[in-house]
Amino acid sequence: MIELVIDARRKDLGGFEVGRVLPFARRRMVGPFIFLDQMGPAEFAPGADAINVRPHPHIGLSTLTYLFEGEILHRDNLGYTQPIRPGEVNWMTAGSGIVHSERTDPLKKAQGGKMHGMQAWVALPLEKEEIAPSFTHLGEDAQPTYENNGLFARLVAGEAFGAKAGTPVESPLFYVHWEMAEGVRAAPPPPRAKGGYSERALFVAKGAIEVDGRAFHEGQMVVLSPEAEPTVTALQPSTVMALGGEPVGERLIWWNFVASSQARLDQAKADWKAGRMSLPAEDSLEFIPLPDEPAQATHAPAEVEPKPTDPV
Repeated sequence: MIELVIDARRKDLGGFEVGRVLPFARRRMVGPFIFLDQMGPAEFAPGADAINVRPHPHIGLSTLTYLFEGEILHRDNLGYTQPIRPGEVNWMTAGSGIVHSERTDPLKKAQGGKMHGMQAWVALPLEKEEIAPSFTHLGEDAQPTYENNGLFARLVAGEAFGAKAGTPVESPLFYVHWEMAEGVRAAPPPPRAKGGYSERALFVAKGAIEVDGRAFHEGQMVVLSPEAEPTVTALQPSTVMALGGEPVGERLIWWNFVASSQARLDQAKADWKAGRMSLPAEDSLEFIPLPDEPAQATHAPAEVEPKPTDPV
């Protein structure tokens, strides 16, 4: 039932740890998901720097930010300023190009507190790579949920279990948040042959689960075989993200850019370096400069590690 197990690669970004799951050497993408990070868990002392990601650009993808604990303040060059809190969704489609920052609100910084969440990048289909950028925020009550006998489920994006989330996705996918009490059982959407999806995976954000007689713990992704129909059992109270969808084809990834051609990546680099991509009006005093990296991109390199300048 299990095709591959991926261990998140942890990196300290100066008091805040990120666990990078995708991309990985043996598995570049799961469906259209080309990037997956676990943010934290962490607890910040009052006044300590928490999330402080300066303005930076994206092309060719949608970002999905989802929190279990804490708060992040999003600002972008479309004019949106939007805090995101647990259970809510920030869905930002870069398309032809967008610039945003992710910060901790000064008041929240003064108070301190916990931070734990996920950030995913979803590659856009070829025909949608250059669509106009956009931003959508969904409140905690805006997505379908289910709760029964120790299982809480929220459909964060896409379609699954006969429900459809309000997130404006551009290709077939699902992204589900499970909170599972010890001993609770659940199952991901079925394989494509039975009305589900071609590619599926489970990420353990907290706790431990059993799949096909094997135990998996926090920070591990279980990539399921195409025809697998597993039962997932919580070995202790657990937080699990189930995700996947239909492939959109190979993509190049370099820094914050995703594209189907090297020429498009080179153009994005040149645009950012030359200042042709505007900064958010409410956060325009600083930005992340273009990294000094080799000019040639690779296909979703597994070697990419979080850097202090990386978006979270």
